[in-house]
Amino acid sequence: MSTVERISVLKAVYGQEVELVGEDGQTESLRIVAEFRVGGSDYAGLQSALMRKSDEVAFFRILTGGSEPSLESIEDDEEWEAAAEAYDDLLFDGDQQP
Repeated sequence: MSTVERISVLKAVYGQEVELVGEDGQTESLRIVAEFRVGGSDYAGLQSALMRKSDEVAFFRILTGGSEPSLESIEDDEEWEAAAEAYDDLLFDGDQQP
């Protein structure tokens, strides 16, 4: 597996939370749980208040091509799994998972 590197792209610009606009046009605040780089791509793990209660994390690709970083949904299942595994590695400092 590729090395996982902690980064701070979103927090440097937005602080501890980002606001995302859903397909229904509603705005939702999500806490930035982790930002990391793996396999040459940058990712963010985000949580809403409801997701925190069930210990769920949503993963997004961080894009840095514009004046401010933006987020993009991860549509590819393999890429999403790679981001989730990298996040787990960050939490457990690369230790073996049970």
